[in-house]
Amino acid sequence: MRGSIQSYRKVSLESQLADASPHKITQMLFNGALERIAQSKAAMEQHDFAQKGILIGKAIGIIQGLKNSLVMDEGGEIAANLGQLYDFMLRRITEANANNDLQALDDVAVLLREIKEAWDAIPADKHYLTANKEHA
Repeated sequence: MRGSIQSYRKVSLESQLADASPHKITQMLFNGALERIAQSKAAMEQHDFAQKGILIGKAIGIIQGLKNSLVMDEGGEIAANLGQLYDFMLRRITEANANNDLQALDDVAVLLREIKEAWDAIPADKHYLTANKEHA
């Protein structure tokens, strides 16, 4: 049963990605990172350290993907600041993993939510601005 649910989720995600704009994909990345952090926190609280490590690894990959999508040449100060924030998040989440630090996970989640809220607030008629440069 669990395998069927995972297969369904994978197909559903692939379908959403196929039809998604770059703006929507970035929203999905923020959601995915926040979900993995919440799941990591739950695994940490349950002392399931193997699962915690897997989930933190996935969160790190998503945050690194967000950072890599920055277009520094065109994004100016905003892109540079976001790059520094993503670096800080990556350090904190690595510390969380090494020290089983729930507060570090909370710190990263707060920052991700703030950036996501700003991203979500971009009016639909401006989404085309992100078509070639995720979130510069």
